[in-house]
Amino acid sequence: MNLRIAVLLTNDDTSAFAAAFPNDGQKVVNLLQIQRPDWIFEVVPVKDGVLPPSAHAFDGYVITGSPASVNDDKLEWLGPFLQFIRQIDAAKQPLIGLCFGHQAVARALGGKVSRHAQGWGLGTASTQWRESGPWMQPAKAATSLMAAHNEQVTQMPEGAQCLGGNDFCPMGSMQLGHHIWTTQYHPEMPLNFMQALLGYLSDKLDADTLNSANASLSTTTDAPLFGRWMVQFIEHAREAKT
Repeated sequence: MNLRIAVLLTNDDTSAFAAAFPNDGQKVVNLLQIQRPDWIFEVVPVKDGVLPPSAHAFDGYVITGSPASVNDDKLEWLGPFLQFIRQIDAAKQPLIGLCFGHQAVARALGGKVSRHAQGWGLGTASTQWRESGPWMQPAKAATSLMAAHNEQVTQMPEGAQCLGGNDFCPMGSMQLGHHIWTTQYHPEMPLNFMQALLGYLSDKLDADTLNSANASLSTTTDAPLFGRWMVQFIEHAREAKT
Protein backbone atom coordinates (compact mmCIF):
# COMPACT_ATOMS: atom_id res chain seq x y z
CA MET A 1 0.00 0.00 0.00
CA ASN A 2 1.30 3.44 -0.95
CA LEU A 3 0.70 5.58 2.10
CA ARG A 4 0.39 9.37 2.30
CA ILE A 5 2.48 10.72 5.16
CA ALA A 6 2.41 14.30 6.48
CA VAL A 7 5.66 15.60 7.94
CA LEU A 8 4.61 18.35 10.33
CA LEU A 9 7.32 21.02 10.14
CA THR A 10 7.75 22.82 13.48
CA ASN A 11 11.22 24.32 12.98
CA ASP A 12 10.68 28.09 12.79
CA ASP A 13 14.36 29.05 12.46
CA THR A 14 14.70 31.68 9.71
CA SER A 15 18.44 32.27 10.12
CA ALA A 16 20.89 32.17 7.21
CA PHE A 17 22.40 29.06 8.82
CA ALA A 18 19.09 27.18 8.67
CA ALA A 19 18.44 28.35 5.11
CA ALA A 20 21.69 26.75 3.94
CA PHE A 21 20.28 23.24 4.55
CA PRO A 22 17.11 21.36 3.65
CA ASN A 23 14.40 22.16 6.21
CA ASP A 24 13.71 19.58 8.91
CA GLY A 25 10.64 18.34 7.07
CA GLN A 26 12.69 17.60 3.97
CA LYS A 27 15.34 15.91 6.11
CA VAL A 28 12.65 13.54 7.41
CA VAL A 29 11.42 12.89 3.86
CA ASN A 30 14.99 12.13 2.77
CA LEU A 31 15.34 9.62 5.62
CA LEU A 32 12.06 7.80 4.99
CA GLN A 33 11.80 7.92 1.21
CA ILE A 34 14.82 5.63 0.95
CA GLN A 35 12.86 3.05 2.91
CA ARG A 36 9.51 3.49 1.14
CA PRO A 37 10.06 5.13 -2.28
CA ASP A 38 6.42 4.58 -3.29
CA TRP A 39 4.97 6.47 -0.34
CA ILE A 40 3.82 10.05 -0.84
CA PHE A 41 5.29 12.57 1.60
CA GLU A 42 4.04 16.10 2.15
CA VAL A 43 5.74 18.66 4.38
CA VAL A 44 3.08 20.71 6.21
CA PRO A 45 4.44 24.00 7.69
CA VAL A 46 2.59 23.98 11.00
CA LYS A 47 5.07 26.60 12.24
CA ASP A 48 3.30 28.98 9.83
CA GLY A 49 -0.11 28.11 11.26
CA VAL A 50 -0.90 25.57 8.54
CA LEU A 51 -2.54 22.30 9.63
CA PRO A 52 -4.02 19.36 7.71
CA PRO A 53 -7.79 19.66 7.30
CA SER A 54 -8.39 16.72 9.64
CA ALA A 55 -6.56 13.93 11.45
CA HIS A 56 -7.80 11.56 8.73
CA ALA A 57 -6.32 13.60 5.86
CA PHE A 58 -3.14 11.48 5.87
CA ASP A 59 -2.28 7.86 6.65
CA GLY A 60 0.37 8.83 9.20
CA TYR A 61 2.23 11.77 10.70
CA VAL A 62 5.79 12.64 11.73
CA ILE A 63 6.51 15.75 13.85
CA THR A 64 9.93 17.35 13.30
CA GLY A 65 12.32 18.90 15.75
CA SER A 66 12.47 22.65 16.39
CA PRO A 67 14.48 25.22 18.35
CA ALA A 68 11.13 26.46 19.70
CA SER A 69 9.94 25.40 23.16
CA VAL A 70 6.73 23.43 23.62
CA ASN A 71 6.22 25.56 26.75
CA ASP A 72 6.29 28.86 24.84
CA ASP A 73 2.63 29.83 24.78
CA LYS A 74 3.51 33.09 23.00
CA LEU A 75 3.84 31.06 19.79
CA GLU A 76 0.55 31.63 17.98
CA TRP A 77 0.74 28.32 16.13
CA LEU A 78 1.50 26.17 19.17
CA GLY A 79 -1.95 25.95 20.77
CA PRO A 80 -3.76 24.87 17.58
CA PHE A 81 -0.94 22.42 16.86
CA LEU A 82 -1.20 20.79 20.31
CA GLN A 83 -4.94 20.48 19.73
CA PHE A 84 -4.27 18.78 16.39
CA ILE A 85 -2.02 16.26 18.16
CA ARG A 86 -4.96 15.48 20.45
CA GLN A 87 -7.13 14.94 17.37
CA ILE A 88 -4.55 12.55 15.87
CA ASP A 89 -4.50 10.65 19.16
CA ALA A 90 -8.30 10.47 19.33
CA ALA A 91 -8.41 9.17 15.75
CA LYS A 92 -5.72 6.58 16.59
CA GLN A 93 -3.74 7.69 13.55
CA PRO A 94 -0.03 6.66 13.37
CA LEU A 95 2.16 9.43 14.79
CA ILE A 96 5.92 9.66 15.33
CA GLY A 97 7.44 12.58 17.25
CA LEU A 98 11.11 13.59 16.94
CA CYS A 99 12.74 15.81 19.61
CA PHE A 100 10.33 18.80 19.73
CA GLY A 101 7.73 16.35 18.41
CA HIS A 102 8.41 13.98 21.33
CA GLN A 103 7.97 16.86 23.75
CA ALA A 104 4.90 18.27 21.97
CA VAL A 105 3.14 14.90 22.18
CA ALA A 106 3.93 14.74 25.89
CA ARG A 107 2.59 18.22 26.58
CA ALA A 108 -0.47 17.87 24.33
CA LEU A 109 -1.57 14.68 26.06
CA GLY A 110 -1.02 15.74 29.66
CA GLY A 111 2.68 15.21 30.35
CA LYS A 112 5.34 17.75 31.32
CA VAL A 113 8.46 19.11 29.63
CA SER A 114 11.17 20.93 31.59
CA ARG A 115 14.53 22.55 30.97
CA HIS A 116 17.45 20.32 31.91
CA ALA A 117 19.45 21.57 34.89
CA GLN A 118 22.70 20.32 33.29
CA GLY A 119 22.16 22.24 30.08
CA TRP A 120 22.41 20.81 26.58
CA GLY A 121 22.32 17.32 25.20
CA LEU A 122 24.31 17.91 22.01
CA GLY A 123 26.20 15.75 19.53
CA THR A 124 25.37 12.07 19.53
CA ALA A 125 23.39 10.33 22.26
CA SER A 126 22.44 6.74 22.94
CA THR A 127 19.10 5.20 23.75
CA GLN A 128 19.20 1.99 25.77
CA TRP A 129 16.01 0.15 24.85
CA ARG A 130 14.29 -1.26 27.93
CA GLU A 131 11.33 -2.40 25.83
CA SER A 132 11.40 -3.46 22.20
CA GLY A 133 8.41 -2.84 19.94
CA PRO A 134 7.53 -5.36 17.21
CA TRP A 135 8.41 -2.73 14.58
CA MET A 136 12.02 -2.57 15.86
CA GLN A 137 13.39 -5.10 13.39
CA PRO A 138 16.18 -5.87 13.03
CA ALA A 139 16.40 -5.47 16.78
CA LYS A 140 19.19 -3.60 18.54
CA ALA A 141 19.63 -3.16 22.31
CA ALA A 142 20.95 0.42 22.02
CA THR A 143 20.95 2.99 19.25
CA SER A 144 22.85 6.23 18.71
CA LEU A 145 21.32 9.31 17.08
CA MET A 146 22.04 13.03 16.92
CA ALA A 147 20.90 15.13 19.88
CA ALA A 148 20.20 18.85 20.20
CA HIS A 149 18.02 19.73 23.18
CA ASN A 150 18.06 21.55 26.50
CA GLU A 151 14.52 20.53 27.46
CA GLN A 152 13.12 17.05 27.90
CA VAL A 153 10.05 15.11 28.97
CA THR A 154 9.94 14.93 32.77
CA GLN A 155 6.46 13.45 33.11
CA MET A 156 4.84 11.24 30.51
CA PRO A 157 1.14 11.40 29.68
CA GLU A 158 -1.13 8.98 31.49
CA GLY A 159 -0.96 5.58 29.85
CA ALA A 160 2.37 6.18 28.13
CA GLN A 161 5.15 3.61 28.33
CA CYS A 162 8.82 4.57 28.43
CA LEU A 163 10.67 2.38 25.94
CA GLY A 164 14.18 3.66 26.57
CA GLY A 165 16.52 6.49 27.41
CA ASN A 166 19.89 7.23 29.01
CA ASP A 167 21.26 8.81 32.19
CA PHE A 168 20.97 12.36 30.83
CA CYS A 169 17.49 11.81 29.40
CA PRO A 170 15.72 8.89 31.12
CA MET A 171 12.46 9.33 29.17
CA GLY A 172 14.13 9.28 25.78
CA SER A 173 11.38 7.37 23.97
CA MET A 174 7.75 6.64 24.72
CA GLN A 175 4.82 4.75 23.25
CA LEU A 176 1.11 5.48 23.64
CA GLY A 177 -1.26 2.78 22.52
CA HIS A 178 -0.32 1.18 19.22
CA HIS A 179 -0.36 4.45 17.30
CA ILE A 180 2.15 6.88 18.88
CA TRP A 181 5.91 6.50 19.18
CA THR A 182 8.37 9.25 20.03
CA THR A 183 12.08 9.85 20.51
CA GLN A 184 14.01 12.76 21.96
CA TYR A 185 16.59 12.34 19.21
CA HIS A 186 17.17 13.17 15.54
CA PRO A 187 17.38 10.29 13.05
CA GLU A 188 16.92 12.80 10.22
CA MET A 189 20.00 14.86 11.10
CA PRO A 190 23.11 13.96 9.03
CA LEU A 191 26.64 14.29 10.35
CA ASN A 192 27.52 17.27 8.15
CA PHE A 193 24.56 19.21 9.52
CA MET A 194 25.54 18.54 13.15
CA GLN A 195 29.14 19.52 12.42
CA ALA A 196 27.91 22.79 10.89
CA LEU A 197 25.50 23.35 13.78
CA LEU A 198 28.29 23.02 16.33
CA GLY A 199 30.31 25.55 14.35
CA TYR A 200 27.33 27.90 14.28
CA LEU A 201 26.95 27.54 18.06
CA SER A 202 30.65 27.99 18.79
CA ASP A 203 30.21 31.53 20.14
CA LYS A 204 26.86 30.80 21.79
CA LEU A 205 27.60 27.87 24.14
CA ASP A 206 30.28 27.08 26.71
CA ALA A 207 33.48 25.33 25.69
CA ASP A 208 32.83 22.15 27.73
CA THR A 209 29.47 21.56 26.04
CA LEU A 210 30.94 22.13 22.59
CA ASN A 211 34.04 20.01 23.20
CA SER A 212 31.95 17.12 24.50
CA ALA A 213 29.55 17.41 21.56
CA ASN A 214 32.36 17.45 18.99
CA ALA A 215 34.07 14.47 20.63
CA SER A 216 30.83 12.49 20.51
CA LEU A 217 30.64 12.77 16.72
CA SER A 218 33.16 9.94 16.36
CA THR A 219 30.23 7.62 17.20
CA THR A 220 28.45 6.34 14.11
CA THR A 221 24.70 6.87 14.33
CA ASP A 222 21.97 4.35 13.63
CA ALA A 223 19.94 6.73 11.46
CA PRO A 224 19.27 4.27 8.56
CA LEU A 225 18.09 1.58 10.99
CA PHE A 226 15.92 4.09 12.82
CA GLY A 227 14.39 5.23 9.54
CA ARG A 228 13.50 1.62 8.84
CA TRP A 229 11.92 1.31 12.30
CA MET A 230 9.88 4.45 11.64
CA VAL A 231 8.24 3.19 8.45
CA GLN A 232 7.69 -0.20 10.04
CA PHE A 233 6.05 1.50 13.02
CA ILE A 234 3.60 3.32 10.76
CA GLU A 235 2.75 0.05 9.00
CA HIS A 236 2.38 -1.77 12.31
CA ALA A 237 0.19 0.99 13.76
CA ARG A 238 -2.10 0.88 10.75
CA GLU A 239 -2.41 -2.91 10.99
CA ALA A 240 -3.19 -2.66 14.72
CA LYS A 241 -5.95 -0.16 13.96
CA THR A 242 -7.81 -2.45 11.52
